[in-house]
Amino acid sequence: MNKLSLLLLLLPILFQSCFSYKTIDYNNIAIDKKQKVVVKGTGGKFIKGKLVSKNEKTMILENKEGQQTFSIDEIYDVKVREFSFLKSAGLIVLIPITISALFSVLVILGGGSM
Repeated sequence: MNKLSLLLLLLPILFQSCFSYKTIDYNNIAIDKKQKVVVKGTGGKFIKGKLVSKNEKTMILENKEGQQTFSIDEIYDVKVREFSFLKSAGLIVLIPITISALFSVLVILGGGSM
């Protein structure tokens, strides 16, 4: 049971790399998609959330803390979350290799009994 729980904890770590964030111009962000974004404020603070709305003066994000409104003057950088096909394809190849390597290490360390 202990070895299985270790493997189950490793899988989400591997799958999180299927997504990456791409810097985008504020004016090119599509509102209708409700995209996940990361906003870097002028103070250097990063805030993640789902885009609720934006106009020429403000941007509204929704996250765990509720809705947060940012003025355009407070925003230093905006990054949009994107699905990466190449990273996902790499994971499809690497996951079986990683699991088999972990099992072989666990068998060796466990004395050959599973």
